Amino acid sequence: MDGVLVHENHALPGAAELLQQWEDQGTPYLVLTNNSIFTARDLSARLRASGLNVPEERIWTSALATADFLKQQVPGGSAFVVGEAGILTALHDAGYIMTETDPDFVVVGETRNYSFEAITKAIRLIDRGARFIVTNPDATGPSAEGPLPATGAIAALITKATGKDPYVVGKPNPMMFRSALNKIGAHSENTAMIGDRMDTDIVAGIEAGLHTVLVLTGISDQAEIEKYPFRPDEVLKGVFELVGEAAETEL
Repeated sequence: MDGVLVHENHALPGAAELLQQWEDQGTPYLVLTNNSIFTARDLSARLRASGLNVPEERIWTSALATADFLKQQVPGGSAFVVGEAGILTALHDAGYIMTETDPDFVVVGETRNYSFEAITKAIRLIDRGARFIVTNPDATGPSAEGPLPATGAIAALITKATGKDPYVVGKPNPMMFRSALNKIGAHSENTAMIGDRMDTDIVAGIEAGLHTVLVLTGISDQAEIEKYPFRPDEVLKGVFELVGEAAETEL
């Protein structure tokens, strides 16, 4: 989403036209984000404010992917959650119970209100046998004042205290893409992944067997590409280069 369709809440060139092209062609697509703070409805409203019409059912977050994964692991299970509306709503919708008493899982998502008390509870519950799940691995998040500690940083703190590594559902875990493919009934052999990060989007797309497209409207440039031993199938200046193309299924 960020760096591909929008930048600092402004639509990037060609984003609105590409989304309309997919709608006109009946091309299934999802907008993916590792952000687990917001619900799909919240993100749909944010995109709409940027001038992009993306229905909430076309948005797939790390929170939704995490809830989907846990529902498969333990249907109707329970969790202690460190996070906000995005992950809490997704787990409730998946039939999960939120509890501090012997939960099946401790789930850590992104929040701007990490509390010492909640982190302490998470550590103690994991020590007692709860399985440790993290929505996404991002160590920092952006703000106007500079980087903020994010999910990965808090997860590292809990790992240090417990000696237990979490299972991370979001990108670069290719499971994020596989769950998205399942949601729209798509197949990897005729689906593309369009992203702006080599270390999450492209590597996960490759491992999921997708056609990978890197756009240079986010954090990556040619120097960034050269740092990695793998390469995307295509490198584009932006999504505007895809407008007008006869697209197959896009993700």
